[in-house]
Amino acid sequence: MQLDNKVAIVTGGSRGIGRAIALAFAREGADIVFCHLDDGEMAQKTAGDIAALGRRVHQASVDLRDLDALAGFMADATARFGVPDILVNNAGGGIIRPFAELTRDFYDAQIDLNFRAAIFATHAVYGGMIARGSGRILNIASQLGLRGEADMVLYASAKAGIIGFTRSLARDAAQHGVLVNAIAPGPTATERFLRVPQAKQDAVKAKLFVDRLGTPEDVAATALLLAGPGGGFYVGACLSPNGGDVFH
Repeated sequence: MQLDNKVAIVTGGSRGIGRAIALAFAREGADIVFCHLDDGEMAQKTAGDIAALGRRVHQASVDLRDLDALAGFMADATARFGVPDILVNNAGGGIIRPFAELTRDFYDAQIDLNFRAAIFATHAVYGGMIARGSGRILNIASQLGLRGEADMVLYASAKAGIIGFTRSLARDAAQHGVLVNAIAPGPTATERFLRVPQAKQDAVKAKLFVDRLGTPEDVAATALLLAGPGGGFYVGACLSPNGGDVFH
């Protein structure tokens, strides 16, 4: 198995892309720690599915916008499982809102969740990974961070920041045996996306070069590539499973 006896922390791991990544890693032999935000029923299901694969699992409800709560979660995960071999900064979420309606609270909520949380989660394990001389850090960005989005300016800006963070940190980390990369998914059929009006879904799908939306499993396959033996020559990369919606 590609990740036999590795330990992975996945933020936002109870459903959608995070759940798919956690399960893909568990199938390949990894023990999983994941967090969620008040998603108890799905978190229990995901934890049960991981345990059924014979892997150790721990989950917790954490508001990653609260840096003290984030630090506590990361410290607890490390105390239980040791310094992780893999960190997946997946938690996030965009809200459609015209930039003209910007408020300070909206700014804080979007930037804290989609940008700041990944930086501090990474910092919590970075020293341990460097001391060990190995580790993989995967930052889940978005294709909107590559091309922008008029009605999701803050989300797209935060995800562009995640890509910049990935490329910058990768230059320091690689010399210590730690590989940092990003994934920028395109339109993906998560529960959140499927709540978008059907007309908008159809318009998005019409732009793709394949006759379907992406799936969480498509993103998980990319994460498995970067986390496993096949990802050993990727440094500061941003892979974008997007059906051709963005070329870069």
